[in-house]
Amino acid sequence: MVTVNQQRFPRKRTYLMCSPEHFTVEYAINPWMDVTTPIDRDLAVKQWDRLRETLVGLGHEVHLLTPEYGLPDMVYAANGAFTVDGSVYGARFKHEQRAAEAAAHHAFYESQGWRFVAPSETNEGEGDFAYVPEAHGGLILAGHGFRTEIPAHAEAQEALGRPVVSLRLIDPRFYHLDVALAAIDDSNVVYFPGAFSAASQRVLTQLFPDAVIADDEDAMAFGLNLVSDGANVVLNSEATRLAGKLKAAGYTPVPVELAELKKGGGSVKCCIAELRH
Repeated sequence: MVTVNQQRFPRKRTYLMCSPEHFTVEYAINPWMDVTTPIDRDLAVKQWDRLRETLVGLGHEVHLLTPEYGLPDMVYAANGAFTVDGSVYGARFKHEQRAAEAAAHHAFYESQGWRFVAPSETNEGEGDFAYVPEAHGGLILAGHGFRTEIPAHAEAQEALGRPVVSLRLIDPRFYHLDVALAAIDDSNVVYFPGAFSAASQRVLTQLFPDAVIADDEDAMAFGLNLVSDGANVVLNSEATRLAGKLKAAGYTPVPVELAELKKGGGSVKCCIAELRH
């Protein structure tokens, strides 16, 4: 198990976010989306602003992507690409409703001078890829089963030069890796076993024997859809049990309220792409 009360040290991060000023639920492409549920966009923007302010308050840098009308899911900025060591593996969305988001992300990275690798395979960026830089020499964990296709895992490995471990997601409620697993520091993760196939659970147990294990209640509260700087863990305020587990493991939980954005099937991590130079 994780050493209790071990001292944790934060590392400054650089993030990319996109305001939900055009956010709405006008189609359903995951089990959380209900087109009959009203969205309070002003509240969504207010909650998103509080999340951004929280990250800045913790000492992190936040870049902003310009939201585009007609792309209501652009607020979920994690899905547009995946970056490691200054290289970007671009996204190619499964659903046509989100396809145009990829070009907006591509334009941002090109404007910033990143090495951009255009994808041939379907993948949804950090929605299905997580990077653990000090685990086993630096590992990319990659989800498949609902959005990202397995051939994208090999493509990402070639693009980024890091070993990729494929993990099969089996529960449609946890349709992206980032609603079932998150890196909590540079060498460890937190995850919900029930989201993964039995074989993938064994792989995770072997790779991360000291992982923090979340339960169904944590997962349903979008607790795994979190962002950590190695010490401070920003997570959905509904995930109180998980906050307690993380605190016991020596991390500092930083709860934020994101009820409106949860209606689209996302929470903290979905709204944040990490820019790894």
